[in-house]
Amino acid sequence: MPLRCLLVDDNDAFLETARALLERQGVQVAGVASTIAGALRQARALRPDVVLVDIGLGEESGFELARLLAADGQDGQRVQGGQGVQRGQGVRADVILISAQAERDYADLIAESPAAGFLHKPELSAQRISQLLNRQLRVGQPGFQLPGTAIGRLPGRRSQANARS
Repeated sequence: MPLRCLLVDDNDAFLETARALLERQGVQVAGVASTIAGALRQARALRPDVVLVDIGLGEESGFELARLLAADGQDGQRVQGGQGVQRGQGVRADVILISAQAERDYADLIAESPAAGFLHKPELSAQRISQLLNRQLRVGQPGFQLPGTAIGRLPGRRSQANARS
């Protein structure tokens, strides 16, 4: 089963291009959203393995969305988030922040966020997503963790069940 991804960006052209690119590379794009409220709804409904979040969501902040998803994934309690959307039931997904701007422009904010990492939009690929998620699991930093079976869904990886045989 492929890695399931939710794309969150306020640019429709980017969403379309990123979806086509990632699906060609073996990632299943389960859904797309362009606002915090839409992303929270999609994440709860679709339960993706990873959420790619644009740092600049128009008038909203990708950093805020990353914090809301982290809070939901950590405790599963119902809390207010983004335009009155109630969240809960624990969204367990890694978050990767993305931007057309360079990482150095946001370095401190990225470091303080619960995100697994950052990808510069021109570098977006299934391989780079896999590298970030693998690094997050190895380092064991706080934040999201892929469920044990999801790591086998990363492109180019055997499932853990197959690895034990």
